[in-house]
Amino acid sequence: MSVLTLESLKKMLFGELSVKNLSGPITIAKVAGASAQSGIADFLNFLAYLSISLGVLNLLPIPVLDGGHLLFYLIEWARGRPLSDRVQGWGIQIGISLVVGVMLLALVNDLGRL
Repeated sequence: MSVLTLESLKKMLFGELSVKNLSGPITIAKVAGASAQSGIADFLNFLAYLSISLGVLNLLPIPVLDGGHLLFYLIEWARGRPLSDRVQGWGIQIGISLVVGVMLLALVNDLGRL
């Protein structure tokens, strides 16, 4: 499942898969409802997939996410000292902008499907 998440993200970044496939909370709620109607096993399977996908995305090296913190620690380890507060602040601002942008795109996609 985590490989599928990363492959889909890679395909979206390189234009091999439309960003219109990106879904937000509305689609997640619809799929959750449909899977719950199908039975407890399908619903739990959906929740597991959603949890794994979010965990994988959280590990991406984007400042603000856990993977971004790991990236900062790796850079600190390689340099022998941490990045300046100014550089870390820029990274965090860029990371927030990126995450908010993706969230807005997912929400716009969801609203377009209504």
